[in-house]
Amino acid sequence: MSLDPTVIAIPVYFLLIGIELIAHRIHQTKSYRLNDAVTNINCGVTSQVTGAFLKVLTIGFYTFLYETYRFTTLENTWLVWILAFVAYDFFYYWAHRMSHQVNLFWGGHSVHHQSEEYNLSVALRQSSTQTIWTFFFYSPMALLGIDPIVLVSVSGFNLLYQFWIHTESIDRLPKWFEAVFNTPSHHRVHHARNPKYIDKNHAGTFIIWDKLFGTFKVEEEKPTYGITKNLNSWNPVWANISHYNDMLKDMRSIPKFKDKLRYIIEKPGWLPAYMGGYRAPHEIEPGYRKFDQKATISMNYYVIFQYVVLLTGTALFLFNMNLFDENFIEKGIVAGLIIYSTVTFGALFERRNWAAIGEGLRVFLVPTAVLYFFGGFESFNALLVGVSSVYLIGSLFWLIKANQVSLQPIAQKHA
Repeated sequence: MSLDPTVIAIPVYFLLIGIELIAHRIHQTKSYRLNDAVTNINCGVTSQVTGAFLKVLTIGFYTFLYETYRFTTLENTWLVWILAFVAYDFFYYWAHRMSHQVNLFWGGHSVHHQSEEYNLSVALRQSSTQTIWTFFFYSPMALLGIDPIVLVSVSGFNLLYQFWIHTESIDRLPKWFEAVFNTPSHHRVHHARNPKYIDKNHAGTFIIWDKLFGTFKVEEEKPTYGITKNLNSWNPVWANISHYNDMLKDMRSIPKFKDKLRYIIEKPGWLPAYMGGYRAPHEIEPGYRKFDQKATISMNYYVIFQYVVLLTGTALFLFNMNLFDENFIEKGIVAGLIIYSTVTFGALFERRNWAAIGEGLRVFLVPTAVLYFFGGFESFNALLVGVSSVYLIGSLFWLIKANQVSLQPIAQKHA
């Protein structure tokens, strides 16, 4: 069982998203789109799955520092837990702020800002690479003697706090609360791409860090959400690598090697003066419309069903990671199948030419993996084979039918 509170709280996340959906339906608030919400959660799925491998690097490094170089040992008392939570939030502020100030770091963090909506599903839109660039920010906590278990726990609780602030359903809160804590209003500013709001309100739990270090901005007019160069895709893998791809293109065009290196650590948008200099964020263009490449209703229902299956399988994988500790290859196969599933769902939403074939392959691989990992091949399990067969045949027929309905002209740029 994982000690990470963010994994344990997964059912609560979906319950609250469901409540927000119902509330928005009652009040006729249009802040959810199926393709966007599923992509948000898909990014969270890929983040959790890849995180299962990256924890060897992140938690392993912290544990190494703690066991080898700590100055003292702090007992796990309630006072130390409070101290650790505040300390983590302080270092989170700087890790988060630098994720907006350093081009390479932004490559990881930009994933969380890509949605053009703002609702609770956006909280789950997490990067698969950000932790690679930011885990070392918490090293002082190891040197101070804060137990790795405490670090994992307070980091999880910090992320849990940030879940509820990703909503437009809550307006302003009492002044005393907003003076100390991060709130939906404060965080809406952070997710905006309006130039006046960009790189503001980096706090996790305590907004006081932004006020102390000059990055606080109060919410004024309604924000426009997203990033300055919108992703325009429902593919979670592309969401994780798109900024790095842009960086490579820019670096190829920069002639001087020292400027290539400088580009990596400069602020996003930077170019050498002889290439035009810093590309500042622009105001929201007139007639701006959100990216909304849609699938048909029948395909949406198909994806919803398959998505429930995927989320169930992902939860089983995350809650039973210990079963794969001795078999890295099998762990990688399951992780790869989960991530591949999120990619095919995005392709179905975008009506890519290869989507139906890719999804057909996935529908075949899922029951095959189930039979392999649960012993259906070794000792004939009639129930397991029966359920797998029904899933395979039923899914293929449903996919063919839904795909026939969705075969309509596709814009050239989405071909």
